[in-house]
Amino acid sequence: MTLDTTIHNRLGQPIGAPVPNWTARPRPSREPIQGRYCRIEALNIACHTNDLFTAFSLDTSGHNWTYLSSEPWQTKEAMLGWMHTTCLSDDPLFHTIIDAQTNRAVGIAALMRIDPTNGVIEVGHIHFSPLLQKQRAGTEAIYLLMARVFDELGYRRFEWKCDALNAPSRAAAQRFGFQFEGIFRQAIVYKNRNRDTAWFAILDRDWPALKIAYERWLDPSNFDGEGRQHQSLKLAGG
Repeated sequence: MTLDTTIHNRLGQPIGAPVPNWTARPRPSREPIQGRYCRIEALNIACHTNDLFTAFSLDTSGHNWTYLSSEPWQTKEAMLGWMHTTCLSDDPLFHTIIDAQTNRAVGIAALMRIDPTNGVIEVGHIHFSPLLQKQRAGTEAIYLLMARVFDELGYRRFEWKCDALNAPSRAAAQRFGFQFEGIFRQAIVYKNRNRDTAWFAILDRDWPALKIAYERWLDPSNFDGEGRQHQSLKLAGG
């Protein structure tokens, strides 16, 4: 027998669960986050441009750019123009991912659509260079941003959105523990084409179990001398 746990108001109407003592959450800071395999820093054009341009240029096929909002930068000046136009605000708040071994910038991600009143925040503008793809540092980067959102800032919801046709991004979202919530049809026009947007999210109640799974996977003991994982990352969204 299933118990009815629906909450009703005095008029008998079903209503959402109470959120006692809720207050607006802080906005994310620009303080760096230190991990074992990478470091997250607020994007600094003067410090990070050269490394990022070099790292992104390794994608000679342009494969990584298909679902990004911009086209590949053919020159450093073009990249600088994009950065000055896109990356200097507090929302989206762009971060650079620094490889701990080489101390070089190898990717970017932004915290965006920041909603302190409702405790909702999105990770977007994710661009992992070939130096970061399929590396522990890439997974750790997402974990470190999650830890900031849930542990440090106390947000209720962490979102991931992508072109519904972007199969690698959808698979990555689920591997990282985001749960698929649906598709918003004709949500965006970019590069003169339609985008149906797939929505994924992690809730604060999901985070404790996900955090344990991440930390277990990221532990050095989970990898052999060649860097191969013993146990795969198995999270609720996958």
